[in-house]
Amino acid sequence: MFYGNKLKFLREEKEISQYEVSSLLHLNKRVYGQYEREYVVIPLKHLITLCNYFDVSLDYIFDFTNIRQYKDINKDLNLTNVGNNLKTFRKNKKLTQVKISEILNIDQPTWSIYEKGKKLIGLPFLYTICKKYKISADYLLGRTNSPDLSL
Repeated sequence: MFYGNKLKFLREEKEISQYEVSSLLHLNKRVYGQYEREYVVIPLKHLITLCNYFDVSLDYIFDFTNIRQYKDINKDLNLTNVGNNLKTFRKNKKLTQVKISEILNIDQPTWSIYEKGKKLIGLPFLYTICKKYKISADYLLGRTNSPDLSL
């Protein structure tokens, strides 16, 4: 997919085991190993926790930028702000909820739940939006103030 090699690199760079990372996430070591090998999609909340732990941006994990961390990073996650950012992004691109749902291959009510901040957007959907529209994942999640990917 798009993050496993980076997670393994960061873990090895810090000289810690999969067991230590799995303990941080309160997971079984086997489950974390599956995330690193991308046998299972890591939940976005866990990936954010790892970004905070390794002091890197999501955009770095996704290989959207070589910059490891933004200067203005906000490590707290606020679902209402995430929802507002997703809605603003969609409107700026002149997309309806139905159209963005079609692009992501999800139903419109699911997108609506993301925009209302009732549930965190799924990792594959966030990645797809950011890659297709060249927008920062950290920005959409309210972790940085700039939507631009600094390459």
